[in-house]
Amino acid sequence: MPTTNVYNMAGEKVGEIELSAAIFGIEPNKSVLHDSVKNHLANCRQGTQSALTKGEVSYTTAKPWRQKGTGRARAGYKGSPVWTHGGVAFAPKPRDYSYTLNKKVKRLALKSALSALAAEDAIVVIDDIKVDEIKTKTFKAFLDAVNVSGKTLVVTESVDEKVVKSARNLAGVTTTIATILSPYMILNNRKLVVSKAALAKIEEVYA
Repeated sequence: MPTTNVYNMAGEKVGEIELSAAIFGIEPNKSVLHDSVKNHLANCRQGTQSALTKGEVSYTTAKPWRQKGTGRARAGYKGSPVWTHGGVAFAPKPRDYSYTLNKKVKRLALKSALSALAAEDAIVVIDDIKVDEIKTKTFKAFLDAVNVSGKTLVVTESVDEKVVKSARNLAGVTTTIATILSPYMILNNRKLVVSKAALAKIEEVYA
């Protein structure tokens, strides 16, 4: 069973904790992770792209010139896709790109992402993540104390407005709660900073 150190917000080691082998100790499944990330990006697409076909452009349908004898290429109408400002052949239309993944696949992807971070020793466990006031400088000092920089995902047990607002102006820092983690969110960050309570909730929900 993998273990990791537990720190306080001042960066001092206050103990050790065992991570659940069922969540943080499996062999990451790259194929499932790929499917999960692709699904997330597809579900984020707005699908509002649209263009006019040759039947929808506002042009006269009169023949520009006679078929033969002018020396020019034959032409039927100005709305043809081969003409400038004409319609678009096979024009894109608004559509829904979203689709669902099997629940077991989504759970395996999440466990694979968490295990990949654990294998890289990129999970930092904090005994309790709390700030007394909304202050970015205080939260930055906390991250520096635990030696965390770059793209970081901070996970708390429940929504803490002071933590969220203190962290939101820090470049590369994202906050979330334990029950709405996603593989894309985890893989898109270099470090996972999680409170002990949030870690317990993750093991409870996803075990």
